[in-house]
Amino acid sequence: MNTAGTIDRPLTYDPQKQAPMKPSTHDIAGTAPEDFTTTGAKDSRQNRTREMQLIPEALARAHMRDRLHEAERERRALRLATARRMQRRAERASLRARRALAMAVMQ
Repeated sequence: MNTAGTIDRPLTYDPQKQAPMKPSTHDIAGTAPEDFTTTGAKDSRQNRTREMQLIPEALARAHMRDRLHEAERERRALRLATARRMQRRAERASLRARRALAMAVMQ
């Protein structure tokens, strides 16, 4: 069965193998360029297609980069909180040791 493709379901997704655009019979003469098969048009259509295919990949990369930065910020915050907790614990231990030394010296 040799049926022509539609806009939503083309016969091929390769822009180089797609049929060139034809002017509509409803268009007024002189409103559109006459030559629809120029290589510039094919190149721009191919580049647009390639760029549009890469958009989800770029969005996924940006999303993952944001998530990695957020995770790194959370890890830094956790390390800072842990360091502060350890510093307070060390200060309390130092005070206990100083008190114990003072008590030993006083007796």
